[in-house]
Amino acid sequence: MASPDRLVLLVVYPGIQMLDAVGPAEVFSLAGIGLRGRGYRLLVASPDGRSVRSDSGLRLEVDAALSDVDEPVDTLIVAGGFGFDTATTPELLDTIGLLARRARRVCSVCSGAFLLAAAGLLAGRSATTHWLMCGDLARRYPETTVEPDRIFVRDGDVYTSAGVTAGIDLALALVESDHGAETARAVAQALVVFLQRPGGQSQFSARLDHGVATGSPLRPVLDAITADPAADHSVPRLAERAHMSERHLGRLFGEQTGTTPARFVERVRVEAARDLLERSTLPVEGISQRTGFGSDETMRRAFLRVLGVAPADYRDRFRSAHPPQEVL
Repeated sequence: MASPDRLVLLVVYPGIQMLDAVGPAEVFSLAGIGLRGRGYRLLVASPDGRSVRSDSGLRLEVDAALSDVDEPVDTLIVAGGFGFDTATTPELLDTIGLLARRARRVCSVCSGAFLLAAAGLLAGRSATTHWLMCGDLARRYPETTVEPDRIFVRDGDVYTSAGVTAGIDLALALVESDHGAETARAVAQALVVFLQRPGGQSQFSARLDHGVATGSPLRPVLDAITADPAADHSVPRLAERAHMSERHLGRLFGEQTGTTPARFVERVRVEAARDLLERSTLPVEGISQRTGFGSDETMRRAFLRVLGVAPADYRDRFRSAHPPQEVL
């Protein structure tokens, strides 16, 4: 059980994404109301103590300058936004580092992970960010293991989340850790969001949103994978299709998708299997064959790795939203 009045320090700067800041703030605020003063106290701070204009043009008032915060910090959260590069000054990074050493746990939302990484807080750790930025984060900070498939990642006392609404998922998980599932569920219901979106759930659809440019030599390879997930997509076969070495193929995958060829294929197959689990009456055994996994156990391990849930449990949880259809 969390102690009364834990301080949540929210770091903001010009050019933040407003929802990266106010999403988690609302979660902690509602938790505090429900706990009747035994929950959290939110403090919003900017580098100079002045209000900040978000990337949408809305202005956010702040409570203090970061350098003036001298009380114990329970949870430090660095918001994301398009202004993160401009905000990355030596002074801000030093201050974030000092505050992080005093905090029980350190978190980022979206591109806030770049500030944590620049401050040296993600070295040797696993982390995530908005899927569009995962490749950039991996290139800039090779000492960090970037996990583009994750909604949020915990590595010790450091938490990083994907973009925008994923900050709400992370904050709900923190509330659940502190005060239990019932409190977190009540907050989720008040916000009209889904509580049980596990941190391992994929951020985006690889089949629709891989984000690789049409002119890239990787694009035909990705299109072939998404068009027929059950085909032979071993690394040697992919390299042969792309007319390049396996090593060069792996490098392009890392640069342009933020993941490996094998992980991309796995993700596409998981998404194809998800669709069949939700929308068909096919048995799990048949789905594993149709989507290229080859065996139920291989599919089960992939689901646990990518989504954090087994195929049968996924079907039980999600099929009610889609009337099942016969699939020939």
